[in-house]
Amino acid sequence: MENLLEKIEDASKFILAKSNFIPEVCIILGSGLAELVNQLKVQATIDYKDIPHFPVSTVIGHPGKLILGELSGKKVAVMQGRFHFYEGYTMQEVAFPTRVMKACGAQTLIVTNAAGGLNPAIRVGELMVINDHINLQPMNPLLGKNHESLGPRFPDQHAIYDKVLIEKAKSIAAKNNIVCHEGVYVGVPGPTFETPAEYKYMRLIGGDAVGMSTVPEVIVGNHGGMKIFGISVITDEGNPVTPQKISHQEVVAAAREAEPRMSLIIRELVGVL
Repeated sequence: MENLLEKIEDASKFILAKSNFIPEVCIILGSGLAELVNQLKVQATIDYKDIPHFPVSTVIGHPGKLILGELSGKKVAVMQGRFHFYEGYTMQEVAFPTRVMKACGAQTLIVTNAAGGLNPAIRVGELMVINDHINLQPMNPLLGKNHESLGPRFPDQHAIYDKVLIEKAKSIAAKNNIVCHEGVYVGVPGPTFETPAEYKYMRLIGGDAVGMSTVPEVIVGNHGGMKIFGISVITDEGNPVTPQKISHQEVVAAAREAEPRMSLIIRELVGVL
C-alpha cells in the first residue's frame, strides 16, 4: 500500500475519535463467529465503509463492523468480520486493519476462524487453539518497503502464538468441559475448498486444520510486537475415508453452533490478560 503510515494514521485517528478509550485488545471474528459482540458493553459501532482506507467485507458471515467496548473489564476493539486475499484484496490490504488496531493502542491480538479439520482426532464442532501455522498463501503482507516504526525488516517467527495464553485458554476450556485441541493451522488462499489430495498433503506436512484467513493478520501482528492468540472452530472434516462435499453455508452454520463455546473461552481469557 502506498503512503501506508499516513493511511494508518488517518484510520486510527478516525476510530479513536469515536470513543473515549484506547483499546487494549483487538479481536478478529471469523465466518459465523460474530455474536461475541452481544457480550460487550458497547461504546461505539463503526461500519468498515466509514473508516478511511479500510477494506469492506464481501463474504456471508462477516457483517463488516468495528465494535468498541468493554469485555470482561478490558477495553476491546472487535472486528465483526475480516477480509480475505480471495476477495481481491492485496495481502497488505487484508492486514491493514491489524496495523490500525495496533496504532489505536491494542497490544494483544485475538484471531478466530472457521477451519477444516485435517487431524482425524479433531471433529466437527470442536475447537482448536493454534500453536503455530504453515503459510501456503501466495503472498506475504510484509513484502515491499519496511517501515522500522512498524516492525523489523526480518521479524522472528519461532513463537508467534503466545504460550501463556495458550495454556490459559486450555485451562478455561477444561474447567468448562469444552473439548479444545491444540494444533497447527494451515493458511491457504481459497476461495475453493481443498481437494482430497490437498487435504492429505496438508496433513502430511504437519497441519491439523486449514483455512483461508488468519495468517496475514498474525504475520503483521507479530511484526508489530503484539501478543497473539488464535483459535479455530472446526466446521468440516477433510480427512474422512470417503471425501465429503462441503459448502460455505454449512461452514457458517457449524461455526454458529460452536460459537458460544468459543466466546466463553475468549471472554474468560480477556479477563485474565
